[in-house]
Amino acid sequence: MSHVIVIGSGIGSLASALRLRAKGHKVKVIEANEKVGGKLDVHRSMGYRWDTGPSLFTMPHFVDELFKLFNENPREHFNYQKQPIVCNYFWEDGTRFSSNAQTEKFCEDAAKTFNEPKQKIADYLAKSALKYDLTASLFLEKSLHKFSTYTSIQAAKSVLKMGKLDIPSTLNEVNEASFSNPNLIQLFNRFATYNGSSPYKTPGIMSMIPTLEMQFGTFYPQGGMRSIVESLHALGERNGVEFFFNEKATSIDYSKGKITGVTTEKGFYNAEIVVSGIDAFYTYTSLLPKLKAPTKTLGQEKSSSAIIFYWGVKKSFPELDLHNIFFSENYREEFDAIFNQKKRSKDSTIYLNISSKADSNDAPQKCENWFVMINVPTNEGQNWKQLVAEAKTQIIEKLSRSLNINLNELIESEEVLDPVKIELKTSSHQGSLYGSASNSKFSAFLRHPNFSNQIKGLYFCGGSVHPGGGIPLCLKSGQIVADLIPEA
Repeated sequence: MSHVIVIGSGIGSLASALRLRAKGHKVKVIEANEKVGGKLDVHRSMGYRWDTGPSLFTMPHFVDELFKLFNENPREHFNYQKQPIVCNYFWEDGTRFSSNAQTEKFCEDAAKTFNEPKQKIADYLAKSALKYDLTASLFLEKSLHKFSTYTSIQAAKSVLKMGKLDIPSTLNEVNEASFSNPNLIQLFNRFATYNGSSPYKTPGIMSMIPTLEMQFGTFYPQGGMRSIVESLHALGERNGVEFFFNEKATSIDYSKGKITGVTTEKGFYNAEIVVSGIDAFYTYTSLLPKLKAPTKTLGQEKSSSAIIFYWGVKKSFPELDLHNIFFSENYREEFDAIFNQKKRSKDSTIYLNISSKADSNDAPQKCENWFVMINVPTNEGQNWKQLVAEAKTQIIEKLSRSLNINLNELIESEEVLDPVKIELKTSSHQGSLYGSASNSKFSAFLRHPNFSNQIKGLYFCGGSVHPGGGIPLCLKSGQIVADLIPEA
């Protein structure tokens, strides 16, 4: 039985720990904070409850798989409900669109709202699904840094149909070639933000992302997003995974090219295998300072960060749903500001999540808990106090205008998260939400691998490494790591 230490307890780390425990390894999880979860945290104030991190839940079967590894029924420990409406969209020209979870209904409604042929929309979604089917088992479930990955039948199929993946084109070019209505183009361009990238830079293969919503659906977990990591923590404890909280790792130890263990503020733990679930940049700079770091990989362009306001709002809005988007008038200028000028766009697209729409316990009666987010650049020394103040003014003006209200009068509770706080709380380099951006056609191959070429027994999972950020991909990173490690 090998001794495994997993550093960090984000969702990728939990997936790695559980899968390795199921393979018979003795697993310890070392967490610097007082509880599990990483970015999947929670905030409470004045009768309101907010999930402070990721708010979109897709591919719930990836979570269910972890319970089934231990022959447990997921429904006895973790439950979720499918959302009939994926998202409500709002444009400055007055257009509103409610994205139905049923593909046929979505196509009908979109054809009417955007004056596009229904068949053209259906064909786009079919191509999206094809791209996912061609690449999912290759890019999302295997290491792209192992030769064996490219000798599989699935790899051969993907290569033979490479022309259907739209890799040479940008996502925006694919969408402009597919539709004429600028609002519909903007709607599909939005999916670049799911991994913190720009639709004007990220490759057209990213048009497969709508499949995650349209084919598999969006869900809300009972008890909120935080319940995902809490249920996995409990699963681990029931099955012998040991957790150590309030204990910061200070070094990953190795000798003669092999892992020997991990040193923390409280002592040394021996191990033959170490999985770092924290940001790859900090793994090297803080835990492996003497090891030659992959500077080119770690220096890649980072994904966007965010300014998030958690507002308790003294009113309910029937026109809003769990997920809502209020678009900027000029999307290209917005992403140019974020990625080229490294500043906040003066007209930012607003994402508004209201979990009390799915769980009324998250807000007092006739009130709503608003999670209000805009995309911003990562922290490179900007004046965030000023940028947060400017963002608040712009957001309140935009939402007040769109909803015909005076939002200032309705906010009774507020908490704010910015890139500096994100970095401090989660050790995400520069406050990046998704590690590296996917702003090039080769970005999928350039992410840090899930293993070390320098130290035997050292592995990596989480949003800063392959296959990327977001809950489904972090869960997959845990699977990839476990698949690389033999059974005990």
